[in-house]
Parts: sequence; C-alpha cells; structure tokens
Amino acid sequence: MSNSDTAPQIPLSRERILIAAIHLADKGGFESLSMRKIAQELGVQAMSLYNHVANKDDLLDGIVDIVIGEIEVPDLAVDWKTAMRQRAHSAREVLLLHPWATMPIVSRINVGPAMLRYIDATLGCLCEAGFSFEMVDRAWNAIDSHIYGFTLQELNFPIETTEYAKVAQEYIPNIPADKYPYMNRLTHHIIDGHYDGIADFNFGLELILDGLDKLRNNA
Repeated sequence: MSNSDTAPQIPLSRERILIAAIHLADKGGFESLSMRKIAQELGVQAMSLYNHVANKDDLLDGIVDIVIGEIEVPDLAVDWKTAMRQRAHSAREVLLLHPWATMPIVSRINVGPAMLRYIDATLGCLCEAGFSFEMVDRAWNAIDSHIYGFTLQELNFPIETTEYAKVAQEYIPNIPADKYPYMNRLTHHIIDGHYDGIADFNFGLELILDGLDKLRNNA
C-alpha cells in the first residue's frame, strides 16, 4: 500500500473552500468560478461544499472578507495622514493581487468581520484626528473612491504603460491640432518624451489628504 493511500485526508472546511475559490478567482476571475471547479480543485464532490457554504453569494461574501483582511488597517498610534496613506497603498496592492475583488467590494453590502474591523479602524483613525462624524464619513468615502476608481482603471486600461508613446504616435492623426489643440499638445508631449502619461496614484491621494487636513484645521 502506498503512502498516498494511507495519508490522512485533510478535512473539508469553509476556510479550505474559500482559499481554493480565491486561488481560482485570481487566475480566471470570479465569473469563472463554479462549485464544480472548486470541488475539482479540492478533490471532493461538489455537493459536499454545501455543508460549508450556502450558495455562490455566501461564497463571494466569504472570499471578499478574506481579501479585505489582507489590507493593512489604520494604526491609531501614528499620525492620521500616515495611517491613511499606508492603508491606501496597502489596499491598492491587495486589489492588484486579486483583480476580481474590487467590483464585489464596491457593489455589495459586505459585513464580514474583516470588513467591519477595517471600516471601524478607518473611522476611528479619522475620529481621533479630530474630524466630525459627518466629515469622517465623507473623508473615508472620498479616499476609497480614489482607491477603487484608480485601481479599476489600472486593471482595465487597454494600453500597457510601456506602449504609451508608441500608441500616442499612432493616434496623433486622429487628434488634429485645429480641432483638439490641447489634446494634440499633450499627446506630442508624450510622443517627444517630455511626459510619460502614466497616472500617478500618489498625486490624487495626496490632494485628498491635504484637502482634508485643511478642512480639519479650519473646522
């Protein structure tokens, strides 16, 4: 009898199912997920999964919460701008690792323990910095809109950053200077190498943080 025949089988659990689902979603997107594919990944029958997850919605809630749990939560012991800056960069890095995750985060009500901890720590960081509850709500939504919007565009933009100058050269005939003078000039800036045209995550983030700081100081 071989060792593989005698080795104890790892019990099926909700955690194992969710981790397998994340692995598959990272490779092919959430839309490609099915209970059958997850079962194949785990070497079990598809029906056995339903002992641990109710349905695909429950599965999605579970894997989203795991992804959120990978994001660094704000540290109330450091300056609020530093904490929110670290949170923003951590969120972007995690969402780039899991390209499917941004849309279910922004389009669903997610109330898993990791999400609740993430939100509460964010609110706490801003509250302790002196923002009113109204400003806290507006502030973290503004920051998250930048994180999610920038990340979605970054993941779905049809041109590689290394190809910007080449594509700009190809499209310049469609942007005549007499009709679109400012677009034409900007495109030539990219073609000539004066500007790379690459969107800057930090630029938008720092604008938001500096603007919030001014509001806080003027409150």
